[in-house]
Amino acid sequence: MPERRTVALVTLGCARNEVDSEELAGRLEADGWHLVEDAENADVAVVNTCGFVEAAKKDSVDALLEANDLKGHGRTQAVVAVGCMAERYGKELAEALPEADGVLGFDDYADISDRLQTILNGGIHAAHTPRDRRKLLPISPAERQSAGAEVALPGHGPADLPEGVAPESGPRAPLRRRLDGSPVASVKLASGCDRRCSFCAIPSFRGSFISRRPSDVLGETRWLAEQGVKEVMLVSENNTSYGKDLGDIRLLETLLPELAEVDGIERVRVSYLQPAEMRPGLIDVLTSTPKVAPYFDLSFQHSAPGVLRAMRRFGSTDQFLELLDRIRSKAPQAGVRSNFIVGFPGETAEDLAELERFLTAARLDAIGVFGYSDEDGTEAATYEDKLAEDVVAERLARVSRLAEELVSQRAEERVGETLNVLVESLGSADEDEPAYGRAEHQAPETDGQVLFTSGAGLVVGRMVEAKVVGTEGVDLVAEPLPGSTVCPEEAAR
Repeated sequence: MPERRTVALVTLGCARNEVDSEELAGRLEADGWHLVEDAENADVAVVNTCGFVEAAKKDSVDALLEANDLKGHGRTQAVVAVGCMAERYGKELAEALPEADGVLGFDDYADISDRLQTILNGGIHAAHTPRDRRKLLPISPAERQSAGAEVALPGHGPADLPEGVAPESGPRAPLRRRLDGSPVASVKLASGCDRRCSFCAIPSFRGSFISRRPSDVLGETRWLAEQGVKEVMLVSENNTSYGKDLGDIRLLETLLPELAEVDGIERVRVSYLQPAEMRPGLIDVLTSTPKVAPYFDLSFQHSAPGVLRAMRRFGSTDQFLELLDRIRSKAPQAGVRSNFIVGFPGETAEDLAELERFLTAARLDAIGVFGYSDEDGTEAATYEDKLAEDVVAERLARVSRLAEELVSQRAEERVGETLNVLVESLGSADEDEPAYGRAEHQAPETDGQVLFTSGAGLVVGRMVEAKVVGTEGVDLVAEPLPGSTVCPEEAAR
């Protein structure tokens, strides 16, 4: 019997990329590939790249070069680039990085097994020619669902695996294979974006906005619960637009309670919300539905009106503060995070001061700050009133320091609160690492976490009540409450 082909998936970037990698893993396993964790043990290393900003692109190139270094020193015979950077640059990336044996776009995902086999056999699959994916779907959202079947949408794989692969009983398996044992998993709610922010290139290579059908989202969530997942995080480029191409812009308000009722799921989290599209009904559902986290990942980007208009966005400091007041009037402990760009073309000292005024008043739990840089193909790259690089760097450092102080202060405000915490790790006594988990206001990777004062009786994947007794920067230190943990015998299992 011939040795099974092996493949490793190396994932960079956001949670959406993680979902895409698990879809690729599902397709490959269904076609007989053996998935391994380390690239050095794989015949083919597939690097799922990020193409968002320069730092992410550099990380992607470094990962490809690192995988290439394994060739000739072990099992690895080929290195293949997929993901956003591969889709965005295609042939240009292939020419600039000959170390990659293949550069595959989204249109190759459905045939990923054949593509990798061709490359592994020494053949050549031509790198795709990038195109504006916004032009692949009708302008009218209402017409997209019928046309979407002809367009590659990573993370929107068929609801069922081929016969013989899906389980005979229980929830039908999606075209997906878990790549880790985490009790948290992301679920793709939609793909693409119809907004035209002047600094963002994502719509050009991810395409126009198209929702997944609620039945597919529910089916995948049920399957994940069967795999031991306790928290699902809904991801897309813009979750507040969900359902507009299905004829119901309020579909998320209907879907969230259904997801929360899935057996085994303890928490549902929604990410990527647009402030300009927040509506009272959605705020109500996010703040009052059991098992739905009152968590608001709001894409503010700035707060000075002039900068926001140049970004092709809407709002102001006072409008954003009013939105936060409405949220906290319904859920005082609600978590709020956001990202901001400083040094945008035309940003004045007064604009920066306005952003600092907002940050100081907003009481955000987590803040990401980025310095502006030109992105290929964006409107902002053509703007003439660019700030000098040293000015952008100075403003980035200044606002980053402020953000660090503010999120630490916000963490200190939570001392004394009782939180529901999902246990994610029991820590390591040998390495002096505490057990930790995440509360409702903390999303994976992007936010802080809860460090337990004791790991006794804790079980990974279990939700426990804990009282906050201290802080370490953005992280909280909490003591599990009596009766909220489990007996030692269950913990040992």
